[in-house]
Amino acid sequence: MENGKREDDVSLIFTYGTLKRGFHNHALIEDLMRTCDAVYLGNYSTVESFPLVVGPYGIPYLINLPGSGHRVGGELYSVSSNRGLARLDELERVDDGHYERLPVEVKAGDGGDKVVEVDAYFAHRRFGKNKRSKEEFSFQ
Repeated sequence: MENGKREDDVSLIFTYGTLKRGFHNHALIEDLMRTCDAVYLGNYSTVESFPLVVGPYGIPYLINLPGSGHRVGGELYSVSSNRGLARLDELERVDDGHYERLPVEVKAGDGGDKVVEVDAYFAHRRFGKNKRSKEEFSFQ
């Protein structure tokens, strides 16, 4: 497996915000599950700490500053690498530079020791480009 992509043409996607169950964008995940383009794998959390920021309109996003913030809890999904990822990338506006899909290590929330490399959507690296240090961010 490399960067959350497995040999059988699926990607492992870690969701931590509005794509999780109970949040408004989870309808997309439910639709992907109905078409067999996504499978829920369980609750996971990041191995490293990351800043999780709540932005305008209450939308959370991760900033790629490992070692800052807290370990982030979320849900792990196996998503088809063609249709499923394309729809998630469209929602997260990857082509517009809002988010970028980056590798991250996660562990199962049941206390397991197995570390898995998956992908997660982070605020695009241009976000905070003018910030001089991680201390200037307001973290949750």
